[in-house]
Amino acid sequence: MSSPAPGPVGDLGLSGTFRIDRDGAWHHEGIEVTHPGVLRNLFANLRVEGESYHLQTGPWRVPVQVDDTAFVVIRAEVAACPEAFEAYLSDGSREPLDAGSLELDPRGTPYCRVKRGQFRARLSLAAWLQLAENVRLDPTSGEAVLTLGYQRLVLRQAE
Repeated sequence: MSSPAPGPVGDLGLSGTFRIDRDGAWHHEGIEVTHPGVLRNLFANLRVEGESYHLQTGPWRVPVQVDDTAFVVIRAEVAACPEAFEAYLSDGSREPLDAGSLELDPRGTPYCRVKRGQFRARLSLAAWLQLAENVRLDPTSGEAVLTLGYQRLVLRQAE
């Protein structure tokens, strides 16, 4: 079996295939990447354009296959004020949950926007169950509504 041909002069050695699985785990050439420093670097250099993901390192772009979303909300907790939630993401970061961006796909899987709206993220079952305590069906419209303090947000269906 031959090894891959070297990249262009100055190539940083980022050849091969990168993939983020449905649970947010990174893989390179089929092997899961687990080193915390390497993972931080991969997430820091991840970019998205439309539906296409890539690692950007200087002038080089390395495609990344993303099975569902690049980020997964693994936990959602009530923030300091009862009208907000904190989202804990698969890259180890934490940020306010953009509740206004919550949507359900046709199967009822919840998604939201993260990283200042740059990326779409899937909520893990655990995070969804933490939010679901605040979701009720509107008796008139039948729509799912998330209540945060005095705020009522209709969970819209993704197209």
